Amino acid sequence: MVSQIIIIGGGFGGLAAANELRTNLPSDVKITIVDKKDYFMMDLVKLWIIKGTRKFETSKRPLNTIVKKGIDFVNEQVASIDTNQKKVKTTTKEFSYDYLIVAAGVELAPEKIPGLSANGMILYDLEHASKIRQKILDMKSGKIAFAITGMPYKCPPAPFEAALIINSMLQETGTRKNISIDFYSLGPITLPAAGPEVSKQLLDILESENIKFHGSCKTISVEKNLLKFEDKSIANFDLLIAIPPHKAPQVIYDAGLAQEGTFISVKRDCKTQFDNVYAVGDVTNMMVTDKIAVPKAGIFAEGQGVAVAQDIISQIRKEKTNSIFEGKGGCFVEMGTTAGYVYVDMFAEPNPITRLDKPAPEHMEEKEQFEKERIEKWL
Repeated sequence: MVSQIIIIGGGFGGLAAANELRTNLPSDVKITIVDKKDYFMMDLVKLWIIKGTRKFETSKRPLNTIVKKGIDFVNEQVASIDTNQKKVKTTTKEFSYDYLIVAAGVELAPEKIPGLSANGMILYDLEHASKIRQKILDMKSGKIAFAITGMPYKCPPAPFEAALIINSMLQETGTRKNISIDFYSLGPITLPAAGPEVSKQLLDILESENIKFHGSCKTISVEKNLLKFEDKSIANFDLLIAIPPHKAPQVIYDAGLAQEGTFISVKRDCKTQFDNVYAVGDVTNMMVTDKIAVPKAGIFAEGQGVAVAQDIISQIRKEKTNSIFEGKGGCFVEMGTTAGYVYVDMFAEPNPITRLDKPAPEHMEEKEQFEKERIEKWL
């Protein structure tokens, strides 16, 4: 009899899997989420903190509320994963598992770019969100630079959303005409995973707001007010907002789930090379073609979490299973008071389908509803 399902990570993938499992399995099957954070908050809220429409304190939701659903929660760091013994150790506890779902997310690695931490603000760093807001409000003139310094990175549209939101903030304060915004990306186009057509549409939106995009710019170091690129070119800035390289948590490498510096390679069934061990969300690398991978975005982590849960449910019930990740979903592209929507069907034949719906106020409402619905459903 299956007695214990351990889920590492209480983000989109982990919460979606846990809820799907709990709804469909008897109460004697124990489901436990382990997370070093004691709260859930969508990354999109960080943009709203910069914008000034949200605060961290009122946006985070305690993860321990899942206990009332019959899902256990352990608020500790995972110290080790032993796939041979089927054990997970945390700071003070040890668990045996029958099934393990790794939904550990990614960690930011600004240290991979010399000088980045000392001379730039990190867009995805929660502690930097309110500081970025204050710097924008205080700025009267000068140069703002955005730099995507590593790929893949989570929520591909987010840096562009940030640029467009900051653009609208500067328009409101009347300082935009004195401040330039330049965007430097490692990728050759704005959204490589979405393809050339959507990338061109996004580029047109940026250019219409006088935000200059510079592709194929590999940042090798950052000095005070200076970005240095691999091709020996440089760019000046007064404020740098950077997206640093990402990495998997060290425990993933220690367990042999991925090679150092990479992510966990999975196919659409999200199974790893280890028995009854699955991986979902940002910690994974799921290739669609030899050049395109499924983007690191919450909606895809959610879909993978549900697919894995359904596979485990079928196995426990001894039913035939063919549960795979569909690869459909999308991301909002916020632009101040309106938002566009990038729709993606990653596994459409013969090629992935992507489209960008035009900016409209209703997409902003849908983005807020997207957050609300999931919090109500999961927590």
